[in-house]
Amino acid sequence: MLKKCMCDPSLIIQSEDIGIKNNLSYEEILVQILDCQVHKLRTKEVASVKVLWRNQFGEKATWEVEEDM
Repeated sequence: MLKKCMCDPSLIIQSEDIGIKNNLSYEEILVQILDCQVHKLRTKEVASVKVLWRNQFGEKATWEVEEDM
């Protein structure tokens, strides 16, 4: 049997507060480069950097190819 759901208005987030653009995208800002690695493949080497990103939801760190930075 299904339970009745009680809506909590404090959990609803307004889209104007988040800063989402018209095409439903948002901007991430590069904060800091944390680490650098070189991955050796059979015939070449690929340099990667660990980047700390900040957006309106918080911070996260991801590995990116150095050439893309």
